[in-house]
Amino acid sequence: RVVSDTVPLCSGVGLALCQRLLEEDGRIHLCIACRNAQKNEDTRDLILASHPAAQVSTVEVDLGNMASVLRVARELRCRFQRLDFVYLNAGIMPNPHVNFKALWHGLLTGKVLHMLTTAEGIMTQTDRLNGDGLQEVFTTNLFGHFMLVRQLEPLLCSNEKPARLIWTSSSNARESAFSLSDFQHAKGQESYSSSKYATDLTSVVLNRRFNKQGLYSSVVCPGLVMSNMTYRILPVFLWKLLMPVMWLIRFFAKTYTLTPYNGAEAHVWLFKQKPEYLDPLVKYHSCTSGLGKSYVEPRKMEVDEEIAEKFYQKLLELEKQTLERYNDLLD
Repeated sequence: RVVSDTVPLCSGVGLALCQRLLEEDGRIHLCIACRNAQKNEDTRDLILASHPAAQVSTVEVDLGNMASVLRVARELRCRFQRLDFVYLNAGIMPNPHVNFKALWHGLLTGKVLHMLTTAEGIMTQTDRLNGDGLQEVFTTNLFGHFMLVRQLEPLLCSNEKPARLIWTSSSNARESAFSLSDFQHAKGQESYSSSKYATDLTSVVLNRRFNKQGLYSSVVCPGLVMSNMTYRILPVFLWKLLMPVMWLIRFFAKTYTLTPYNGAEAHVWLFKQKPEYLDPLVKYHSCTSGLGKSYVEPRKMEVDEEIAEKFYQKLLELEKQTLERYNDLLD
């Protein structure tokens, strides 16, 4: 059994997930993917420190760079005959800004708890184009993963045994932030929310198209986790001051998982489920009670299935353009 796990940094949900999967089944072969060789080795060392007998290999990939994605896909096709699980966890939120005016308004109108659990209306980002001429957040959070999955289809699609895609989405995934006419979110300031909603749409269509070939897709939300991404939103000293308040909020907001270990709860829960019994229109949320008990809560996704299909067609068109540009990297 091979588990391919995209770990954006040597910390956070990605690392916790690797360690928890090995606690569930020490026989699995983990293939971790990081953006550079040093992070790969650091992550591998951390995993082996707690699981010295584990089978852990690495690949280097930048999901925001199409040439890198195509190279690593070719490498994985050479190294493995099959992948059982692919955890699509890499993500970025560049230059996040908190709208304190909106937060104050939410406090006055009684909507502050909803805003704190979804970041709706209070979190904006400034995106930019990458070297491929694509929006950076869209590419890293979704399109790079999509291209990787498409290139790995020969290792995933088999009727002998189901293969699984498990995408890290977010409670911040909102239809209002997504536009089919601007699916890369070049004109807005909520690129992260848009990319996560696009992730939900993609998963829905992948199930329609590939379940009969033995490939199943699921989306999870890790909740609010204190990680490298989170620490970029506010200065670290402010987070430290806020932590007692956040522990209290968790009595009312169960998605305040706070620790990477708790945030990986839904990822690990899906590892143990039979995919044919899962609802493709459900997002699985990692939750933690006020007393610290972790559990999984399924929630129906608010996705327009017709929009999902139209968006998937746009992804296929963009994939075609990308492959034409990088034809020399194909087999």
